[in-house]
Amino acid sequence: RAPGERGAGRLPMAVLLETSVGDIVVDLYVEETPVAAKNFLKLCKVKYYNGCIFHNVQQNYLVQSGDPTGTGEGGDSVYKQLYGDQARFFEDEIRPHLRHNKVGVVGMASKGKDKNASQFYVTTRDRCEDLDDKFTIFGQVAEGLDSLAKINDAFCDTNGRPYQNIRIRHTILLDDPFDDPPGLQVPEQSPLPVHDPDDVRLSDDEEVAPPDEEDEEKAQKKIEDMAASSRAVVLEMVGDLPDADIKPPDNVLFICKLNPVTKDEDLELIFSRFGTIVTCEIIKDWKSGESLCYGFIEFETKESCEDAYFKMNNVLIDDRRIKVDFSQSVAKLWGSYYREKKRRGGKRGGSGPMPLDSDAAAAPSRIALKGARYDRRGGGGDMLF
Repeated sequence: RAPGERGAGRLPMAVLLETSVGDIVVDLYVEETPVAAKNFLKLCKVKYYNGCIFHNVQQNYLVQSGDPTGTGEGGDSVYKQLYGDQARFFEDEIRPHLRHNKVGVVGMASKGKDKNASQFYVTTRDRCEDLDDKFTIFGQVAEGLDSLAKINDAFCDTNGRPYQNIRIRHTILLDDPFDDPPGLQVPEQSPLPVHDPDDVRLSDDEEVAPPDEEDEEKAQKKIEDMAASSRAVVLEMVGDLPDADIKPPDNVLFICKLNPVTKDEDLELIFSRFGTIVTCEIIKDWKSGESLCYGFIEFETKESCEDAYFKMNNVLIDDRRIKVDFSQSVAKLWGSYYREKKRRGGKRGGSGPMPLDSDAAAAPSRIALKGARYDRRGGGGDMLF
């Protein structure tokens, strides 16, 4: 068995860390790394870690704590309390047989060679070979991997700091083989946590409601609607839409994948069973006059249009299986828009959208490819989206 593993021939010394997301039990390598293990045990005993946050969470790599300042720049070893400032750091205890080869390896987060103090890290993936032979491994998580996973999955900023603080609330020694050295000051009770008034992050004891899937869908729908509205405003500004709020008519069907031999009257005859048809056009090449195999059918009512959509999609016409969808073209509304502007004496590029005339909107369809009925002298034209 690996050193420190339960049942390995020696009793592993264990420490219980009570965190804000659950308990974590750490077994210590007291024989392989006695200096680091004693430092960790005695710091836990004097409640040094109580209130420390996990200030560095690198997802699927490691989590780091042990700094009372919460900045990653602070922390002292227990030996400073015993022997003064010159003993703030202690030497490395790198052992070749202790490797970062699984989840839950506990090591000293040092500032450099022989610069170990109080900060420690716990790995959250199986293979972290880049840490081998650089940092002192002094323990292994024996229980509480689910709590470790919660820390690993916390939402963090770009610096790896969780948006909601995750704290070590208490530390409990389950076994301690080391005698307390002279001068070790053990408090009778745990100190009260100190909250930074300038810390804008969520407190570790603050209840956070789980995300509502319906609210997320509504938020996503709102974002999509805002993006569509923004694009429409741009199209209006560049002259591709008469009005940013314009919508395609809901009584016009778009039909494509037609056989070139299919005629307007054939299509009108087939679709007339669903209701009165106002116009039926198969779009043709403006030079050759040949069918482009798609067209538009305008019904008198929206209900007739919907009925045709549900029953005629993928129907076989002249040995071709056609595709039917609701039209997204606003070409006809362009004609209404320009006729209304002309009637009012307006000019293209006015200061605002011009309301469409309802009577003009009922005029015969003029849907066509750009240039199909383009009068260069008149300056008019049609557009197909």
